[in-house]
Amino acid sequence: MHDGQVGTTTDLVRGLLATQLPHLSDLPIRPVEESGTDHALYRVGQDLVVRLPIVDWAVEQAERDLRWLPVLAPHLDLAIPVPVAVGRPGEGYPWPWSVVPWIAGETPGEDNLDLTAAAVTLAQFVKALHGIPNGGGPVKSGTARGVPVHHLDAVVRPLIEELLDEIDASAVTRVWDEAMGAARWDAPPVWIHGDISPGNLIVRERRLVAVIDFGGLGLGDPAPDLAPAWNLLDHRSRAVFHEAVGYDDATWARAKAWVLAPALQGLRYYRTSRPDFVAAARHQIGAVLADRT
Repeated sequence: MHDGQVGTTTDLVRGLLATQLPHLSDLPIRPVEESGTDHALYRVGQDLVVRLPIVDWAVEQAERDLRWLPVLAPHLDLAIPVPVAVGRPGEGYPWPWSVVPWIAGETPGEDNLDLTAAAVTLAQFVKALHGIPNGGGPVKSGTARGVPVHHLDAVVRPLIEELLDEIDASAVTRVWDEAMGAARWDAPPVWIHGDISPGNLIVRERRLVAVIDFGGLGLGDPAPDLAPAWNLLDHRSRAVFHEAVGYDDATWARAKAWVLAPALQGLRYYRTSRPDFVAAARHQIGAVLADRT
């Protein structure tokens, strides 16, 4: 998927465990097929997962999760993957890595989730996360999700032009302009997950039970965490989420921009490597453009 991606194997994981966490090294190890874009995952026994960054932008997550997820977890009703250990570079692998609990379940699909109940559950999760005292956590910077969204203007407008043949550029520009004209978040920054998307949610018995992958964790504008309105929910459940989570019109306008920006980037970046991500990006753009709330 990426230039400079680091390769991983089951033998690598076994070697890292043998030298650093030997009490785990005799457990069965197998790759997790449904890995994301910046980590390789390996199931260890029945209860654990080793997470290995495969690109440099994900290198800091292991230590950040170890520092902050234990602080956040007691405030949240959904399970989150609080690390049980963080490993050091070794065996030819260059970066810190982590061991986290395996949370049983599956990612949301077309028929395994009650969307209305999920809308309420997600709203409660988002409100609880945003209400946790910031406690000196890491503040978002650059163009990361949670910074003032106008920081991305110079990136997104040329991207819209580049994708003229693939998107409704005039409609996307209209929504983007509305976000650029919306009031900025002028309250103190709040804790955000940064990437609440179907691939980072766990479902059991048609209910959400966990939120995983806190690679976007930090303090910033709450708007990016409203993304489930368009990446997961349908029109009816979106209205439930909107009502339950609150926030003003300006925050919702910025939230649409925080869906459009990564979706547009994904259309270009994953065009040849991950057709499933491209399809998801198209769905998200369509949902934002179709939403008149």
